[in-house]
Amino acid sequence: MTRPLARWLTVLSLVAAGSAATAAPQEVVIGIGTQNTTTNTVTGGVVLKELKLLEKHLPKTGKYKDIVFKLDWQNFTSGPPITNGMMAKKLHIGMMGDYPLLVNGATGQSQPGNETQLIAVIAYNAFGSGNGVVVHKDSPFYELADLKGKSVSVPFGSAAHGMLLQAMQTRGWSENFWSLSSQSPEVGTTNLQEKKLDGHADFVPFSDLLPFRGFARKIFDGAETKVPTFHGVVVRKDFAEQYPEVVVAYIRALMEANDWLRSNPAAAAAKIEEWTKIEKEVAYLYLGPGGIHTLDPSIKPRWLDAIKIGHEVLTKLNRVKPLDINAWVNESYVKQAFAQLKLDYAAQKQTLANYDITGTDAFCKQPVTRPKEAGEVWLDGAAPAPHASALCTLGALSKAQASGKKLRVAYVYDKALGIKVFADKAFYSMVATDPKKPQIMPFLLKKDAEAHAASSGGKLASYSEALAAAAAAF
Repeated sequence: MTRPLARWLTVLSLVAAGSAATAAPQEVVIGIGTQNTTTNTVTGGVVLKELKLLEKHLPKTGKYKDIVFKLDWQNFTSGPPITNGMMAKKLHIGMMGDYPLLVNGATGQSQPGNETQLIAVIAYNAFGSGNGVVVHKDSPFYELADLKGKSVSVPFGSAAHGMLLQAMQTRGWSENFWSLSSQSPEVGTTNLQEKKLDGHADFVPFSDLLPFRGFARKIFDGAETKVPTFHGVVVRKDFAEQYPEVVVAYIRALMEANDWLRSNPAAAAAKIEEWTKIEKEVAYLYLGPGGIHTLDPSIKPRWLDAIKIGHEVLTKLNRVKPLDINAWVNESYVKQAFAQLKLDYAAQKQTLANYDITGTDAFCKQPVTRPKEAGEVWLDGAAPAPHASALCTLGALSKAQASGKKLRVAYVYDKALGIKVFADKAFYSMVATDPKKPQIMPFLLKKDAEAHAASSGGKLASYSEALAAAAAAF
């Protein structure tokens, strides 16, 4: 009896071993909360999804050899719902703007076991541009103060909401300065278009998208606050600690997406339009050369200073829980990604350099040497062409239109705020005492153009007037 039993036990052990060898791999679902229409998050979300960059970088050896990752991409229109998904353990990775980020961190810390960590930045503007306030194009309002007592909407809890609260506190305005309501970008857009609102505040790209679409005008830009704004990536702390290599892989995929976009920004903008329905001309405004936002995953000290300012703003209004920033921020994963790519993370933290407009101005026949005074003309069927100045940009544009070429868009730089703007949406300060050498300075805001015109002995000019003056100069 002993020998047959022993043989039987041996057979069972072999069967068990064989079953273990052929067992199905473990499936791990990674929930990723994206904001596809928020242009500054695209290289952390929709680009990764569509180009399958995260799959390319996910670990496949060692403890991961028997794991199959399933990516659950979930798209949202703002940051707060992503935080809700992370607290419910349905999302492991999320991306959002600065104010939603700090609320995300504070919310997680208030619920032990649900802590999140800031692991990387996607895109930033060092002075706050990206958020803004728009009015209907026919509105009589041109400044933020003009909206006193008026109806204004903003997505509550968003970076744009934080910008408004910051602007109000800086100016000493009370909470009832205007009638403020919470509306999503989609609802706010419709109501503004139908003139049911006096103003709508929103985050990237809506404060530029709505003017581009022809029915709105921007009257306030976040750059006026001089407080940095950025979009970043948060992960659940427990997920990151269990799968640290996955978090590093995500950051490497993000960095590859950044490189992909910068390698051919016009083509990338066209793909972004295909994937998100946000017009490529708007995506290019933000992410093209010299664009409003800079792609850079490093977590710079000044971004954390901005988080502290934002936390103070919300604390005064009793709208946020305490946040231990040191416990929340975790740079170890982005440092590992840089090390694996043999890049200097410490050096990257110190720079604010973006890639700029370069090349030779074929119209004025001179190189572009001052990117913040340059411009671009994007004709239908061609790539954006660089120009050395606003005058050269408008001159080239006028000549192209006179020859029957179709303009897609033209860009110039705001003299006061230093940001890239749509040429046809700008106001101009113009000194044209010598018609062959007019001085043309673009501004996003009417008040800035008026101030410059007054100080330079010039006059306030519309886009059509500036275009005509440029045409006459060549």
